[in-house]
Amino acid sequence: MSPDASKHSGVTETGDLVKIEYDLWAEGGGKTELLDTTHEEVARKEEGADLAGRTFGPRAHQIGGEYFPAGVENALVGVKVGEELQREFAPQDAFGERDPNLIELFSMHEVSRLPEMRRDDAHLDLGTVLTINGRRGRVVTLTAARVRVDFNPPFAGKKLRGTFKVLEKIHDPVEQVRGILELQYGRSGEFQVEVHDKTVSLRIPDRSKFDIGWMAAKPRVIDRIRSQIKPHLIRVVEEYATPVAEPTDAKPVETPSGSTAEPAPAEEPAKPAHSAKGGHRAPKSATPGPKVE
Repeated sequence: MSPDASKHSGVTETGDLVKIEYDLWAEGGGKTELLDTTHEEVARKEEGADLAGRTFGPRAHQIGGEYFPAGVENALVGVKVGEELQREFAPQDAFGERDPNLIELFSMHEVSRLPEMRRDDAHLDLGTVLTINGRRGRVVTLTAARVRVDFNPPFAGKKLRGTFKVLEKIHDPVEQVRGILELQYGRSGEFQVEVHDKTVSLRIPDRSKFDIGWMAAKPRVIDRIRSQIKPHLIRVVEEYATPVAEPTDAKPVETPSGSTAEPAPAEEPAKPAHSAKGGHRAPKSATPGPKVE
């Protein structure tokens, strides 16, 4: 079977990198909420949806990975490529059951001393997310003296309903690297990726060079490339060009009477009587060599 045919056939296995389309909803309390989708038309139907900066279309996904809850990931193992899967997942297979012990009461004095409440733009209301003793929770009730905070995951206790379609398996090494970049960091289209003779080269885009998010993601990207592609060598290349100073304007020339005059124009070099190809070549500018990590 040709590589083109094999990527559009077969069934998924744990660890496969694939391209996938999906719609995922949470249901509970008589309310249905869209969690995520790869389809713009589905997102536009969601009331109050903010589509600014979002991109849609098939996404890279690693079967059995960590993007979806464990129950969803397990359901994607053994799916036939090209076929649509529709499933519902009980809370225990999604974000877990709600734990009443994770809903705690705090005094308004305690809450007002939190770092996020000391900012000039701080605002406390139902749904405000607070970080207390290293845990993130949402305000569910508040009075003048007390604040009740829910530390359960946002969709705990709700069942999930999803539609999934694995479009193809990703076999090409360059596309596999791009898929790993997209899953672990994003902006995969801005990276230059080359794979030759068991060597993977990544050229870092300018805006990622000082990005803390990239610095945190880089070890994970390297680890996943090692386990997925098994190269002999991974090169992470960063280039920093030295800025060239622009020439300053010529100063006016003083005459003996103290007045100023415009500088005399420089003499043009004599043109050769004949030119082999009607011109000359400008010298190539030097560029610094790449920094290899």
